[in-house]
Amino acid sequence: MKFCLVSASPNEGLDEREKNKSIAAFPPLSLLYLASALKINGVEVSVLDQPGQGLTVNETVDWVMKDNPDVLGFSALSTSGKTAALISSKVKERNPNITTVLGNHYATFNAHRILKRYPSVDVIVRGEGEKTITQLADCLKHNEPLSNVLGINYRNNNEIVSTPDQPLIKNLDALPFPDRKLINVDYHCMMAGANVAPKKFTSIVSSRGCVYSCRFCSCTEFAHNVWRARSAQNTLEELELLASEGYKQLIFVDDNFTLNPERTIEICKGMIKEKMDFQWICEGRVDNCSIELLKAMVKAGLKILYFGIENANQRILDYFNKTITPQQTETAVKTARKAGVDVIVGSFIVGAPDETRQEIQNTINFAKRLPLDLPQFNILGAHPGNDIWNEMESKGFLNTDEDWETGVAVSKICSTAVPCGEIKQMVHKAFMEHVRRPSYLLRQIGKTLQSPYRRNVVASNLTRISDIIEGTSNVT
Repeated sequence: MKFCLVSASPNEGLDEREKNKSIAAFPPLSLLYLASALKINGVEVSVLDQPGQGLTVNETVDWVMKDNPDVLGFSALSTSGKTAALISSKVKERNPNITTVLGNHYATFNAHRILKRYPSVDVIVRGEGEKTITQLADCLKHNEPLSNVLGINYRNNNEIVSTPDQPLIKNLDALPFPDRKLINVDYHCMMAGANVAPKKFTSIVSSRGCVYSCRFCSCTEFAHNVWRARSAQNTLEELELLASEGYKQLIFVDDNFTLNPERTIEICKGMIKEKMDFQWICEGRVDNCSIELLKAMVKAGLKILYFGIENANQRILDYFNKTITPQQTETAVKTARKAGVDVIVGSFIVGAPDETRQEIQNTINFAKRLPLDLPQFNILGAHPGNDIWNEMESKGFLNTDEDWETGVAVSKICSTAVPCGEIKQMVHKAFMEHVRRPSYLLRQIGKTLQSPYRRNVVASNLTRISDIIEGTSNVT
């Protein structure tokens, strides 16, 4: 029994004109975890990161055919689900006997729709996949009924069958570390220094799930509103392994890396004690970032901190069910600056169904007032799995047959929202005004002169920064 696991490229690459590796490509951790689980159970497995390796659809199909697996699995999001389905169809044309499997958020929230639309997809894995994929491998190997596997959807005599959910994995420490050696890709990010060889970069996750219920996020539904953390010791063991393998730059992709500050501080103290020379990125909530926590993170190598600020208007924050206040945001950004975080990024969401132009402008003005290094403006989207989708569907704004695969901006479908095109113009103008202000430029120059890290980043990423600025008009 042999599995081939593929991380599919974004859907906009379907025309195959783009064949360049993304500058911000991350290792597909979910597939690497699945691969490690399969290997422990004696299954041969290979992993392909299509965007990381810059392969077209046809080149990916050729790679799979040469690998000749019994099972072809995909990790797919709404941004890449169509690509995964297309690859599965082309592979099936050349090898009808192969079993094709789709997993991750796109598959979890669209299981019935995918099996109905794409006959080339045989099985959907819902939710976490480590237990499910090993059960599926055993069933396929021994030709047992798929009904024995929890957490899947499949066809049986033209009927779509859904088995009961797979229970969440309670003890994350029991999982094997993701085997990054399965992918021969040199990942990199905007943390690279100037005039030096790119530093070895990867991603890591120390916890899963979320206890919050932000209405624009599907994590709540995916992980059943439960947060589980690896122990600090288990996380440090993986960090020590990464250090021994030459990794220098990391991004923690946890949805809630700082939810338990004591655990986070313990991880940071361990990194400091073992003299792990990492530069790293993470996300943080503005209501959970004490000076003690942030100083420990900075001392351990934190360079870039993302805050989910979302909006300046309490009414909209309450609509999002974000459970924070603008005052907490102001305090958090100032605390992060005081703690010595090199780069502070603020993420904002505008375009709620009845959000006014003045409220959008309030958020833009708020972003300008905060001592942020970079604002990121996003337009509210409805996607299967988030509560915004459920609201738009119940109110009749959605065409579910058209919108389920990619999601849709609320401002494109909701008659009470500010039109999407107008919002794009507002946020593009806001971004350009933000980064061109003399006060902002002087502050950034002063901070850059004081920070060797920032000097290296700026010098080696001037062209990338230009691309990002030009790309802000394509906010979705």
